[in-house]
Amino acid sequence: MFMRIKKWLAFAFIAALVAGPAAAQIQAGRDYKPLASPQTVESGDKIEVVEFFWYGCPHCFDLEPFLRKWTAQLPADVTFRRIPAIPTQRWAPNARTFYTLETLGLLDRLHGEVFDAVHIDRVNFDNEMVQLDWMTRHGVDRAKFSEAWRSFSVQSKTRRAAQLTQAYDVNGVPTLIVDGKYQTSVSMTGSPEALMKTLDELIVKARAERPKKK
Repeated sequence: MFMRIKKWLAFAFIAALVAGPAAAQIQAGRDYKPLASPQTVESGDKIEVVEFFWYGCPHCFDLEPFLRKWTAQLPADVTFRRIPAIPTQRWAPNARTFYTLETLGLLDRLHGEVFDAVHIDRVNFDNEMVQLDWMTRHGVDRAKFSEAWRSFSVQSKTRRAAQLTQAYDVNGVPTLIVDGKYQTSVSMTGSPEALMKTLDELIVKARAERPKKK
């Protein structure tokens, strides 16, 4: 009988070790932080998840495959969008690249390609001529890209991205914001996998905090 109890206790201990991390709840101040000034989301009835990123950031590049897989399985009441962070004007050209691709409807096709070009091929997207050459090689109309790059719309979106970087208190990238209220990142959670789990739990939290539909 004693041996059976010892075996059961040993099994229970091992099970607790296995289940413990999976059952652990995220904690404010460790896995995420509430924003001091919550922001109004642009998603209406849907819960909004925003990624602040920079094409030149190696951590953003490393996170991209995890985000791509995660966003492909989002619940119907959740929407995801990216904002190119601009904590300094040195990052503004990359933001204009992002918004130019968005304007031309090329973001889905070329967002990942731009990351690869910057981090694998070492293409300098801060140089407009180098960027135009790269776009041309990838089937983008050079004149249309240049026109969109210089357009009032793209410049306005770029200025807005700089404002949002400050409003959301973004001090590093990649930074994720859930429903305008909660900020998290790999540096807080410890790994991309833990970040995805934290995002899932923050979505549940944000959903519970939204007014119930009548």
